[in-house]
Amino acid sequence: MRGSGSQRRIEQAVRTILKEIGVEEGTEVYRNTPRRVYGMYSELFAGMKLENEPSITSFKNPGYRDILAVRDIPFYSMCEHHLLPIFGSVSIAYIPGEKIVGLSKLPRTVKYFASRPQVQERLTSQIADFLYSRLGARGVMVTIKARHMCMEMRGAKSHRSETISNAIRGSFETHPETKEEALRLLSI
Repeated sequence: MRGSGSQRRIEQAVRTILKEIGVEEGTEVYRNTPRRVYGMYSELFAGMKLENEPSITSFKNPGYRDILAVRDIPFYSMCEHHLLPIFGSVSIAYIPGEKIVGLSKLPRTVKYFASRPQVQERLTSQIADFLYSRLGARGVMVTIKARHMCMEMRGAKSHRSETISNAIRGSFETHPETKEEALRLLSI
């Protein structure tokens, strides 16, 4: 979302929606909600801007050859089909190559890719592909467990159901025993 022209168009679109669902034009909701929605969208969809891509701070690997896992990184996103929330947790396992990652970069990577309209399958793959290529890792596994408000609030009304997805790259794909070890670490 760029500039004031974009802000005016989004605010006008929100006013149109409010009017169409029956909100009266003179109310505080009609006056102030469009500005709030624009601000919210600017924050929620910050991942649409390339300049917000996280830099991956990495360090020379001191010889670590095993799996490192970070579990239960919280995330919030928006379903691209209904613009309703998707939320849950991301767990990441990786086997370093020549470099190890600054651990805070893992949640930053999750936040960046979650901050755009998404489907869970793409989100899982984007995180795995980004980390695998940027780290030069020998293997990466990303598991996401999420709730989708588009399934819970409307349509099927499947309350509290969780959707689980995996993306597996490198040695986790080619070595079943390594894959099983990573899956155990991520599910502890």
